[in-house]
Amino acid sequence: MTKWEYATVPLLIHATKQILDNWGADGWELVQVVPGPNPEQLVAYLKRPKES
Repeated sequence: MTKWEYATVPLLIHATKQILDNWGADGWELVQVVPGPNPEQLVAYLKRPKES
């Protein structure tokens, strides 16, 4: 059974792709993006398999 670790990451609208590319390069998979605390910000939820 796969065990997962999760991260929540603030996304700035002007740098969303760069931020997601950096996390993706580290093995994180995007699960969902939701509105952040203000209109200029989003929050990404990511997961990746947990290393034993």
